[in-house]
Amino acid sequence: MTDSARYGDYTPAAAGTPFEPRPGQVPVGGDGDAGDAGGAGGGPETGIDPIALTDDDLLREMGSLHRTRLDTLRHGTDAALANHLHRTADLETEYLTRNPGREVDPARLREGR
Repeated sequence: MTDSARYGDYTPAAAGTPFEPRPGQVPVGGDGDAGDAGGAGGGPETGIDPIALTDDDLLREMGSLHRTRLDTLRHGTDAALANHLHRTADLETEYLTRNPGREVDPARLREGR
């Protein structure tokens, strides 16, 4: 695995800290599926700013990214994987910001936690 694909500027310890916009990041419309080519300004499509999404749209975007994660990991370029990682972190950070007291299912807890 190359260093560029490992985490880029993201580290798991930084989860919960919003990212600064990446160089050349241009929020665009469309389906918002991260990793698509094209979009405004000819750069990679990064999707709509998570802050601007409704709650339903935010959940839909996260679901789309989670469905495409394994394929991107196994077959995407380093750039596509990095974009996928950043977009996922951006969306999940926004979700956690909106839902700080989200319900935790006791069945998902390990014993003693």
